[in-house]
Amino acid sequence: MYLISTRGKSKKMLALDAVLQGIADDGGLFVPERFTRIDLDVLLEWGKLPYAQCAAKVLCCYFDIEYDEMAEMTKKAYACFSDDEVIPIQKIAEGEYVMELFHGPTLAFKDIALQLLPRLMSRALETSDQDVLILTATSGDTGKAALEGFKNVPRTKIAVFYPNDGVSDMQKLQMVTQQGENVYVGAIRGNFDDAQSTVKKLFADARFHREAAGRGMKLSSANSINFGRLAPQIAYYIYSYGRLVAAKEIEAGQEVNFVVPTGNFGNILAAYYAKRMGLPIYRLICASNKNNVLTDFLESGVYTIRREFYKTISPSMDILISSNLERLLFEISGRDAKAIDLYMKDLNEQGNYRIKATDKLALDGLFFGDFADEYPTASTIKNTFTNEGYLMDPHTAVGRTVYTRYKRLMQDDTPTILAATASPFKFPQDVLYAITHERQQDAFAAAAELARISEQDVPSQLKNLQDAPVRFTDVLDKEQMGQKVLENL
Repeated sequence: MYLISTRGKSKKMLALDAVLQGIADDGGLFVPERFTRIDLDVLLEWGKLPYAQCAAKVLCCYFDIEYDEMAEMTKKAYACFSDDEVIPIQKIAEGEYVMELFHGPTLAFKDIALQLLPRLMSRALETSDQDVLILTATSGDTGKAALEGFKNVPRTKIAVFYPNDGVSDMQKLQMVTQQGENVYVGAIRGNFDDAQSTVKKLFADARFHREAAGRGMKLSSANSINFGRLAPQIAYYIYSYGRLVAAKEIEAGQEVNFVVPTGNFGNILAAYYAKRMGLPIYRLICASNKNNVLTDFLESGVYTIRREFYKTISPSMDILISSNLERLLFEISGRDAKAIDLYMKDLNEQGNYRIKATDKLALDGLFFGDFADEYPTASTIKNTFTNEGYLMDPHTAVGRTVYTRYKRLMQDDTPTILAATASPFKFPQDVLYAITHERQQDAFAAAAELARISEQDVPSQLKNLQDAPVRFTDVLDKEQMGQKVLENL
């Protein structure tokens, strides 16, 4: 399959080549030239397969790779997951299910794509005479998952930047203790949007490209702006639906809702792509934290970043510039690349844009947006643990808080699947405080206390961090990021 740019000024590329490039030459994001519509019976058959095989079926719709080869790639990618199902589906209430996406090596949903992306990139490098330099900004989870996925992968180097005061202690520990000969981690002064905007500027900087090329490297990304990050996420929506049909929890063809806590809009966009492929989805519920730029946009049709930025207990969603929204706007505008180009120009120059009334109607028919700030999020963690015996992290709790409000407001009893995006053990201090109202500053002590409360073991991945050496301590200004990459890789 070919991919095209949302801004219409770049040539179309095969999906593997686009993965290697990351972002289009015109600054746009790569999207499928067309969506392959799959019969529901076929989607259901895919959903009954082991997860790695289901993922391979979905990915073969986008990448020109034979199924047997793709299945071998996905099998290796998910062999390191702690649950044999890869993505267990838990029923926590009548008509309400949790899709657990956090059983990978870094305990976050990003592992599902970032254990596979290095394999796609290595496959693409077979026809390239340059190595690849991956630049990635993170709000917490992408960074560690990308570092873990790409560590010591031949012909790749990776640099990750995170906001120094904008990630949890556990997220920071995971990144600064990362092993690998081809990795670099740097903290920046500022928030995630500062890091992401600077990385995008480096992609557009001709001089930086020349310096990287002089060292035999071309630039790519592990953020969800890279289509290779987005595509693997489509599979778990199809898989979860198929699993619920097989378990007779829902009827074949019955519509479902998906609730997705999101900041950069990539995870919920993958659900939209699954709908375009034929999955029966009624409503996509977009859950934001106190940084509710997406909620305001879905209500008004106006996207503005000229607003206060908040640091919250769900730091992976502390984002004001939701990059993947550009891909959705491209679709609902009838693939009007000129309109998208103008929206992004307005956002860059004025800090806001307004979509057309017809496009707003298209959003209203599929999306519902709301947000949850700190107190209701903590209350949901406690109430869900007390009433259903299920322990969830703050991001997932944002999703359930929004869903509870949606169900009460809309009186909608459609079966609903909540994306659980991280393990509660990644945020032990805040989860512990939500349940006990006791503050424990030490991350490992808090994780141990949580383990006793929830009658689970502290994941071995976290135990291993306790004695890991800290390798990276740089705290940079934005202007230093590019030069630091070239100096260290």
